[in-house]
Amino acid sequence: MTATLDQPLRAPDLAAEELAVLALLADGLPIDAVARRLNLSNRTVQRRIRRICDRLAVHAPIQAVVWAARRRLI
Repeated sequence: MTATLDQPLRAPDLAAEELAVLALLADGLPIDAVARRLNLSNRTVQRRIRRICDRLAVHAPIQAVVWAARRRLI
């Protein structure tokens, strides 16, 4: 069976906090603005982005944003 973009998430589940980071990145916010909006440090946001990319096996945050958007998670 081939997965489609309309099917439920089959890759590692992302936590609500990770999806919040992706949603703000999708809105075009830079890391420092994401950090302020979520009341986190820049370093914490960078770590979350790195962890998201690792879990999804992508190389750049924009790839993670596209992945989540195509699955209508953000």
